Parts: sequence; structure tokens; C-alpha cells
Amino acid sequence: MDLLLASGNPKKALELNRMLEPLGIRVLSPADVGGLPDVDEDQDTFEGNAEKKAVSAARTSGKFSLADDSGLAVDALDGAPGVHSARFAGQHGDDGANNLKLLEELQGQPKEARGAHFVCCLALSDPNGQILCTTRGEVHGRILNEPRGQGGFGYDPLFQVHEPENAHQGRCMAELSATEKGSISHRGRALRQLAKLLPAHLGIAPTSER
Repeated sequence: MDLLLASGNPKKALELNRMLEPLGIRVLSPADVGGLPDVDEDQDTFEGNAEKKAVSAARTSGKFSLADDSGLAVDALDGAPGVHSARFAGQHGDDGANNLKLLEELQGQPKEARGAHFVCCLALSDPNGQILCTTRGEVHGRILNEPRGQGGFGYDPLFQVHEPENAHQGRCMAELSATEKGSISHRGRALRQLAKLLPAHLGIAPTSER
């Protein structure tokens, strides 16, 4: 079963492929369907942007399409950068500049004021552009004073997990392996919710029946 991911980010595609493979679902990229039109992510919520992108991809490709919108919400910044996370410093996808701007915005803030959480919303559309479901995952932590770790992407090098019951409590997202990150990340949590709903929506057998 093919599912189109409305994102050209290869790291997101890799994460999703890893999690959906047990369901027998192959994740397609925009390049696999000849490209997708740009979508203006002008909604006020992660859910709104994810749904808008999923509908556009589905209507363009005629395939079941999955889109995500994700970002970082920092308590001391009243939830910013939020839906503007990917372009916080001005240029879309410039991780280095975004991280630098975040550190500048939080300069002088004590540890207890640096609370934050990652959010991921996933929206699934049928080929006609009808939203079938939307899921949301969050992981809570703190923003460090300097980057740590070599893995991940985005704000991962600055995000320290702060969930007392979490096995990775105190570790930075960029210090986790791909498998470890997938087990606790906002995207992993949203996707596990979605995985429970996908078989019914896509007409495939649940893993337990395979």
C-alpha cells in the first residue's frame, strides 16, 4: 500500500518509513509522483497547516496523502516559534540560524524558565481531498544554553527531554539514536496514534492479522 508524504524532508520520510513498514505501507515522496505544488502554511495551528497540505497533496496526486506540521513551543516566548518554527530566523529550513535565534531570544533566562515542548500534527486525506483523521503528539523538555549531540535535525541539539517518567529523561534529542528518538518523539507519538487508525482508513489488515 502506498501513502504519499507531502514533504520533501528525507529525514521525516525515513522516520515515517521506519514506523509504517510493519503495516506494509510504503511511503512515497513528492518526487515519486512528479512533484507537488507549494502550499502557503498560513494557518494559525499545526492541525490547520497539516490538513491544508494533506488536502493539496491528495487532490494533486490522486493518492492517500499524509502531511505533518510540527514545531517547537517555548514557554518563555509565549509559545513561539510555534507554527513559524522552520522559518524562525527568516529563511525556511535554516536549522543553524533558527537555533542561534532561539538562543539569543532566551539569553539570560534561568533553567526553570526554559520549558518547551515539541508538537507534531499528522493529517490523513483520501484521494479526493477529504480529511480522514488528524493526530497530535507532544514531548516536553527544556532548552539548553548550548547545543549537544550530533543526531536529529531542527531544534534537536537544544532540546533536553524533561519528562520524569521518560526513560530518556535528561538527554538531549540530538543525543538519541533514531530508534530511541522515534520511541519518544512528538512525531513518533502522533504516528503511533495514526498507525492505529490507518488500517481501517486504508482498507488494510492490522498487523496482528497478518
